[in-house]
Amino acid sequence: MAKDYYGILGVPREASADEIKRAYRQLARQFHPDVNPDPAAQERFKEISSAYEVLSDPKKREIVDLGGDPLAPGAAGPGGGAGPFVGFQDIMDAFFGTSTARGPRPRTRPGGDAILRLELDLHETAFGVEAPISVDTAVVCTTCTGAGTAPGTHPTSCDTCGGRGEVQTVQRTFLGQVVSARPCPACHGFGSVITHPCQKCGGDGRMRARRNLTVKIPPGVEDGMRIRLAQQGEVGPGGGPPGDLYVEIHERPHDVFSRKGDDLHCRVTVPMTAAALGTRLTIKTLDSEETVDVRPGTQPGASLRLRGRGVPHLRGTGRGDLQVHLDVRTPTKLSVDEERILRDFARQRGEEVAELSRKQGGFLSFMRDAFNGHA
Repeated sequence: MAKDYYGILGVPREASADEIKRAYRQLARQFHPDVNPDPAAQERFKEISSAYEVLSDPKKREIVDLGGDPLAPGAAGPGGGAGPFVGFQDIMDAFFGTSTARGPRPRTRPGGDAILRLELDLHETAFGVEAPISVDTAVVCTTCTGAGTAPGTHPTSCDTCGGRGEVQTVQRTFLGQVVSARPCPACHGFGSVITHPCQKCGGDGRMRARRNLTVKIPPGVEDGMRIRLAQQGEVGPGGGPPGDLYVEIHERPHDVFSRKGDDLHCRVTVPMTAAALGTRLTIKTLDSEETVDVRPGTQPGASLRLRGRGVPHLRGTGRGDLQVHLDVRTPTKLSVDEERILRDFARQRGEEVAELSRKQGGFLSFMRDAFNGHA
């Protein structure tokens, strides 16, 4: 049975090349050996890589769409090379006698992207920082410099395919005799064989190493954003060009401020008397101290806006605002004299008894209108 390569990547059969690439990258970040050392995850990563290799190649994807498995031994159609199934190109070859020479595939291939999590404080995300990071990725082998061969040796031409990287098979179909080509099983399509591989990298041309870098975080980044470091990711097989490194920002919670976009929020407790009489507060922001006036008669839940005291905008100039939310504190324990003073104050204002607030369409007007309507 042919493998369900679409199911392995979790994409529909009509998925575009970009959708297939995005699905592969998302799964690769989850199951990459650098992120998930579980042996089962490593096997899953190999399966994902094989599926992407097939579906990113138009010719191999055509074989899959027609029911075959291009990675199966002797696969030129479903069930293997002995079956009657052939691809569209092979049918064209049968009619017109043409043959498309694919040639050996290069050992040097581009590397994959890598991702790294970086935790920062609110002050660092707000105003930017140059943060040192350590990343474990594949780098060019220092012994063979990417060639994959032992010192003083070179790859030799494959005897099976004669250096072409592919072998041809003849199939008998309802259209007649068809000649099809597939990657050489001896050299895996490279056209050459490394008889003496490098002992340090095992012939891959790369090895694992830890590198120390410095990433420049711009002011105004938010939690979850990613900083791209071009060509700082995985070096490709055979010493191929490296992919990119993505640094994902994770902002630690602050003990005073909460953040919503570029605006900051904090809460300040104000005594009931200060809210009634008015007062002046000194607010310590991220980078300064500001004095604000609390107007007399300030109600619970009121807020004060300090413009330009939030987080700098990531793109453009200026900063967000700081919203100071006021919690009016009512005293819970009163002395005899304090209670007497408050009672006298309430008596002078006629506030001994609470009243139900009247608003347009409120509860009292609703009850009054209801009784009047039934009178």
